[in-house]
Amino acid sequence: MLKFLLIVKELEQQIDNHIYKEGDKLPSIRVLANQYNVNKSTIIRALNDLERRHLIYSVAKSGYYVVKSTIIPDYLVQGIIDFAASSPDSRVFPYVDFQHCVNKAIDTYKQDLFIYGTPQGLPSLLTIMQKQLANYQVFTKVSNIFIVSGVQQALSILASLPFPNGKRVILIEQPGYHLFIEHLVTYRVPVIGIQRTSRGINFEQLEEIFQTGDIKFFYTMPRFHNPLGSSYRTEEKKKIVSLANKYDVYIVEDDYLADLEYDTKADPMYAYDDNSHVIYLKSYSKIIFPGLRIGIAVIPDILVSVFTQYKRIQDIDSSMLSQGALEIYLKSSMFDRHKQKIKSSYDKRSKQLHEALKQQSTLNGDLFTFDVSVKCTVHTHIKLNEKLSANKVIARLKKKSIWIEPIDKHYLPSFPRDNLLKLNVSNVHLDDIENGVIELMNELRQIYEV
Repeated sequence: MLKFLLIVKELEQQIDNHIYKEGDKLPSIRVLANQYNVNKSTIIRALNDLERRHLIYSVAKSGYYVVKSTIIPDYLVQGIIDFAASSPDSRVFPYVDFQHCVNKAIDTYKQDLFIYGTPQGLPSLLTIMQKQLANYQVFTKVSNIFIVSGVQQALSILASLPFPNGKRVILIEQPGYHLFIEHLVTYRVPVIGIQRTSRGINFEQLEEIFQTGDIKFFYTMPRFHNPLGSSYRTEEKKKIVSLANKYDVYIVEDDYLADLEYDTKADPMYAYDDNSHVIYLKSYSKIIFPGLRIGIAVIPDILVSVFTQYKRIQDIDSSMLSQGALEIYLKSSMFDRHKQKIKSSYDKRSKQLHEALKQQSTLNGDLFTFDVSVKCTVHTHIKLNEKLSANKVIARLKKKSIWIEPIDKHYLPSFPRDNLLKLNVSNVHLDDIENGVIELMNELRQIYEV
C-alpha cells in the first residue's frame, strides 16, 4: 500500500476511535511529516484526501480540524443496543467517495448510462470484475460473469430456470438465508432442507439426498454462514463438491462476505470444481452499502444462454449508473481503502463479541452453549437451554432497548427449529457489546430460575 494511503488509514482510524475527537485540531504538517518519516507533500496529499471526504477541514493559517459528524443512526440516539440488524454500519458507508464516482461515471459514460444495457452487464465493468474475482481464487472468462441486481435476483433466476441435469428440487441448509426461503415458499418451488450446525453438515445424509432426492442444486453459504456465522473447512468444501459432481448436482455458492476474510488459504468451493458444477455468487451490499444493488454471478458455459434469456425477461439489465460508478470505485484505491476500514471495524467488534460469549459460557454454561472454536464474523449464534424460550427472551430484552431478531424466518415452515439466538454486531457500538451480552445473561438467568 502507498505510504500516503497508510497515513490516511491511520488518521482515519484515530478519528473513528475518537483519539482525535470532533472539533480537535490535528498535528501540524511538519509534526506529521516527522512522525511518519515522510516529506511534507505526502502529508499534504493525505490531508487533502481526508478533507475531500469531509472527515477534516482546513482553516487558513491555523491548520486542520476534525469535522463534526452529522450521521448518527437512530439506535445510537435512542440508546439501543442493536444485535438484530444485519445491514452494514451506516457510519462507515463511503458516501462521499461513491458520490464522486457517480458524478465521474456520468461525465465518463454520458448517454450510455441512460439507455438500456445488456443482460450480462457493462462490458468495461465485467473486465474489472474478472480481475477482482481472481483475488478470491475464482478464475473465469468474462463471458461467464453476469452483473445482477443483488444476489437475490440471481437466486430468483436460478430457482426458476431449467438445469441440464433435468432435476427439480432445491436443497438448502437449515437454518439458511431467509429471503431465499421466502422466495421459494412464495413461488412454491420444490425445496427440502438439511441441518447445518456450527460443526458442519452430516455428509452421509447429504450423499443420500444427492443420490435419491432429485436435487437440481444445493444452495450453500460455505463462508460465514447466515445466520450461524460458521464456515466449512477446506476438506468439507472439497467433499461437498466431489459429491455434487458424483451425483450430477449443481452447487450455488453464496460468498456474500468474501471481502471480510482474513485467512488467505480459505478458498471458495468454486476453486475446487473441475466439472463446472459450482455457480459462484458474490454481493457488494455488505461491504459497500445495500442500496447499491450490485452482485456478481459466475455461470457455467452450459447455463449461460438460458440465464441470459431469463435475466433479460426479468429486468433487461441491472442499473447502468450503479455499474458505471462501481467500475470507477473498484479501479481507484477507494474500494481497497474502504474494505480495509470496514474489515478492521467489524473485526474488532467480532472479537469483542467472541470474548464476551466465551467468558459467559464459562460462567453460565447451564443457560446456553457457544462453540468457541468458531471465529465470529459480523454475526454468530448461541444455542439456548431447552427450558428457555428464545421468543420470550427477545421480548424481554426489547423492553430494555436490546434488540435481537427471531431466527424462525431462517427455517422452512416444515423444518424443525433449533432453540437459537442470532447475534449481529455490524450495528452495535464496540463499547456496548460486552454490556449487551451481560444483560442478555441476566435475562436468561431470571427466566431459567422462575
